[in-house]
Formats: sequence, structure tokens, C-alpha cells
Amino acid sequence: MTESVTETFFLPEEVERKAFTLPADIYNLAHTLLARSEFDCVFVPIRTLQYLGVITDSEIVFVDSQAYAFNQEQGGRLIMLAWKFLHSGTRDSLQEPVDCCMHAYHPDSREIQLRLVADFRKALLLLDQRYRDRALPADGARILKLRRA
Repeated sequence: MTESVTETFFLPEEVERKAFTLPADIYNLAHTLLARSEFDCVFVPIRTLQYLGVITDSEIVFVDSQAYAFNQEQGGRLIMLAWKFLHSGTRDSLQEPVDCCMHAYHPDSREIQLRLVADFRKALLLLDQRYRDRALPADGARILKLRRA
């Protein structure tokens, strides 16, 4: 069993909301990682932006690892942007993009959104590869002859 970590995040006032479509590969990989998890969320470090993506079933929030705040003696990181999934319809194919709504909580979120799609994809692929590498046997394979009695 994996040790759990609880993080605190603050949700500032929303400054913008905009519909967009999330590429299918990002949505599929994010939900594959979530399905593998023992918990109801997955933390994805995005080192190029110094952000943390937090995947849940209904959204992905992006937290600035450098933006820390206190409220009523509780400290936590600030959510800068969220992708909320609009599950109004079902996809006919796993290759179809997913309708989302981008919720921005910082004035620079529009520029961040442009980088997030590419950088988050890379971070997801890295996390997926690490999972696959851990799942592989470290010593290779042994092939033994089956002897019949």
C-alpha cells in the first residue's frame, strides 16, 4: 500500500472562464493514471512550469508550487487554473477530444494555459513511463522447459 499525503490548496476568485477542447490523449492518459491510483486523485509534477497538476474524476487543477498563502492559520498552495470536464455527452471514440471549461484564477492564466497543454502532456507521459518501468520485472525473463511426468 502506498503512503498517502494530504495537501491543502486555496481557490482564489475566478478571473476568467473559457470553453475549450482537451486533446484526447491527455484526457485518456490522465484518467488511466487515475484508474491505477489507490486514491481519488493523482499529483503530476510539471517541472518546466514549477506547477503541480492534480487529477480528479471531474477536473484537473493546476497549482503553482511557488505561490503559497495562509488563511486562518492554515497554509497551502494557490490554484492558478482548472480544467473542468463537461460530461454532457459521451464520446463516440477514444480519439475524440473532450469538452472542458478552463477556469482561471490568476491574470496570467491565459499564457499559462497555452503552455500547459504541451507541458502537462510531457509530464503525464513521464509519470506513465515510470509506472510501466516499475511494473516490469527488473531481472528480465526466464524461459524454462516444461517437463512432462
